Amino acid sequence: QKVFRVIPQNDEQVEILNSLASNMQVDFWQPDSVTLVSPKMQVDFRVEADKSFEVEDLLKESGVEYRVLIDDLQAALDAQFDSKARTTGHSYEKYNNWETIAAWTADIAAQNPDLVSRIVMGETYEGRPMYLLKMGKRGPNKKAIFMDCGFHAREWISPAFCQWFVKEAVETYGKDTVMTTLLNSLDFYVLPVVNIDGYVYTWTKDRMWRKTRSKNAGSRCIGTDPNRNFNAGWCTLGASKNSCDSTYCGSAPESEKETKALADFIRKHLPTIKAYLTIHSYSQLLLFPYSYTYKLPSNSKELNAIAHAASEQLASLYNTKYTYGPGAKTIYPAAGGSDDWAYDQGIKYAFTFELRDTGRYGFVLPESQIKPTCEETLLAVKYIANYVLEHLY
Repeated sequence: QKVFRVIPQNDEQVEILNSLASNMQVDFWQPDSVTLVSPKMQVDFRVEADKSFEVEDLLKESGVEYRVLIDDLQAALDAQFDSKARTTGHSYEKYNNWETIAAWTADIAAQNPDLVSRIVMGETYEGRPMYLLKMGKRGPNKKAIFMDCGFHAREWISPAFCQWFVKEAVETYGKDTVMTTLLNSLDFYVLPVVNIDGYVYTWTKDRMWRKTRSKNAGSRCIGTDPNRNFNAGWCTLGASKNSCDSTYCGSAPESEKETKALADFIRKHLPTIKAYLTIHSYSQLLLFPYSYTYKLPSNSKELNAIAHAASEQLASLYNTKYTYGPGAKTIYPAAGGSDDWAYDQGIKYAFTFELRDTGRYGFVLPESQIKPTCEETLLAVKYIANYVLEHLY
C-alpha cells in the first residue's frame, strides 16, 4: 500500500481526485474525505498496492503533481514499533493495546489514591467499560478541565498523550510548581480512549480503522465517525450521511454509545467543567470553534491569543511548528465535532489538538516520537490549563 500527497491546482484536478475516489477504494488521511478537497489544498490518501500504478499513471496523465509520502505502508507499520523500551507490560514510550491501557488505569489510581480515581463513564457498543481518570487533590467545589484522547481509532499518538499527561501529573506533583498548583486548584477528567472498540480493531484487524464499530441498520458497512456525531450543526457540512463513508455522522446526534456517554458526563458536570480539550492526529494544529460554521465564537480573540501562546510554548522545546485558528477557516468545515458541541454547552475554552506529524508518517508515527511529541504537547496543555485557572468564570 502507498500513501500519496497531491495538491490539486484547480477544480478540474479536484474532479480527477473525485473520480479516482469513486472508481476505487481510496482512504483519505488528510482531509478526512474527498468531499472536503478544494484547489491548492494538500491532500494525503492511501491506496491498495495493486492500484498504486494505476493511480500514478492517472495522476501523471492528467498532470496532477504528486509525491509518494509512504512508499511501503506495511514497512512503515512495522517501523512504528521502534521503541527501545522492550517491556511486555505498560510503557509510556510505546503504543499500548487496550488491555494494557485498561490495566494501567486501575494501577495508576491504586498507586496514587490521593491524586487519581477511576470512574466508569459508560460502556462501548461492544460492551467495554469506558474508564475515566479524575485527577487532582481533593477539595471543596473545584472547577475542572476535561480532556479526551482516541476519538479516531488509528490516531495512536493520541491515547499515548493522555497516558503521558497522567504520568507527568503524578510524577511532578509536589515538585513542579505549575503542575502542583493546577492539581491543587483544579480537577482534570482524562478519558484515555474514547473509541475503545475501534482502537482494539486497529490492533487486531485493520490498523487504518477510524470509526466506531457499531452496526448500521440496513447497511453492511460498520461504524460512525464519533467526531461527527455530536449535536453541533450535526451532519450539515463536512460530514457524510452514507454509512460506508469514513466521516459518517451516524443515524442521529449521539447515536453512538461512546459519544452519548461523553456528552452525558459533560452535561452532568457542566457547572464545574471550564475547559474541554480533545486530542487527535495528525497535522500539528491547535484549533478552536467553530468547525460547523465559518462564523466565529464570541470570545474568538481570546481563544486565538491562547492558541498563539500555547503554540509558542509547544515550539519552545523542539521547534515543532503548529498552525492555529478556528477549525472551519483554518482547515475545513466539519460539523458534529465534540469541541464545537462543548463550546455551545457554555464551556468557553474548547480546543482540538492535532498532534505530530505533518504527513511524513501520518498515523503511523514511530514510537521513538512519542516522548518528544508528548513532552512538547504537555507544555501547551499546561499553558492552557493555567490560563483557565487564572480566568475562571
